Amino acid sequence: MAIPASPKSPAAKAQSKAMAARQQVQSQPLMPHATATWLVDTTALTFTQIAAFCQIHVLEVQAIADETAATKLTPRDPVRAGELSMEEIEKGHADPAYRLKISTGPLQMRRTSGPRYTPLAKRQDKPDGIAWIIRNHPEITDAQISKLIGTTKTTISAIRARDHWNIANITPKDPVTLGLCSQRELDALVAAAAKKAGVEPVDDGRLGIDRAAMLEQLRTEREAAAHTAEFGEPDTSEPTAESIFRTPG
Repeated sequence: MAIPASPKSPAAKAQSKAMAARQQVQSQPLMPHATATWLVDTTALTFTQIAAFCQIHVLEVQAIADETAATKLTPRDPVRAGELSMEEIEKGHADPAYRLKISTGPLQMRRTSGPRYTPLAKRQDKPDGIAWIIRNHPEITDAQISKLIGTTKTTISAIRARDHWNIANITPKDPVTLGLCSQRELDALVAAAAKKAGVEPVDDGRLGIDRAAMLEQLRTEREAAAHTAEFGEPDTSEPTAESIFRTPG
């Protein structure tokens, strides 16, 4: 008598599905443009090979090689990062048509539910972002704020009731400018909450046409801070005319 196979648990099924997808689709390097910069400077691979490995456009690789890219990046060694082996690079040198294969580490299970992760440096800004949402969009529920910002309902309730332990130092600030969420995420949440509450969403027009420019500036500052934290020194590369006058997308 044949013994029926035991059914797989949901976690095992999810892992099997993730492994199958991983075998079909090549992963992208953690920092594709910085990796492309290293490959251009260090190897004799073709632009097409580099573009395919980093999953960027070949014209972007050309711009990196010609030093006409909008942003000058610090090269990132994919060999040292464990994403590419020297054997793969040698295969690429021997055959220009060869497509390099990324080295994949152990499969990591990603959390698909619960509050989002917020870097430690930004966690102190959460109360300010929560206070801004409560003041400007009272139709958004505590559960929605918790999912957007990545905090507990207890904290939100304390700020809403103004009995938070640090309420005297909390200043309402736009969570987008604080880097706690994207503008698209906030707009989608406001629209959904307004629709559910039966009210028309209103564009506050606080910053007008300067909003995009300000967000771009803040994004640049955050990237500079991240560069300093990673390499121990500020990015002193000279800005180009294209990077200064480019229009934010």
